[in-house]
Parts: sequence; C-alpha cells; structure tokens
Amino acid sequence: MARFKHLSRKKRLIKLGRRTRWAPFWTVPKKFGVGRRVHPGRHTVIKRNWRRTNTKA
Repeated sequence: MARFKHLSRKKRLIKLGRRTRWAPFWTVPKKFGVGRRVHPGRHTVIKRNWRRTNTKA
C-alpha cells in the first residue's frame, strides 16, 4: 500500500476496522439470556484480521 493514503481510503479502512471489534458486553444477556456467560466476541458477525484476510479498500 502507498505511503500516502487518501482520506477516502483511510475512512474505508477505519470503518472496516470497527466491524471486527467485539460486540458490547450488554448485548450478551440480551441475546443469550441472563444466566448464560458467553464471550462478547462470539456474536460479532465479521471476524476479519488485517494480516489474515485482505479487503478491497
């Protein structure tokens, strides 16, 4: 990738980076029930890593 990144590309990469974070902790009881202890990363839909898989950004 180029050393100088255009603002539009940076915005796209920032958006894609946000999609890979864990879900908020308060969504766990909402989805799985109050007694169930589940990691918040389990119901994040997109699991992308910047090393493993590329984007078209």
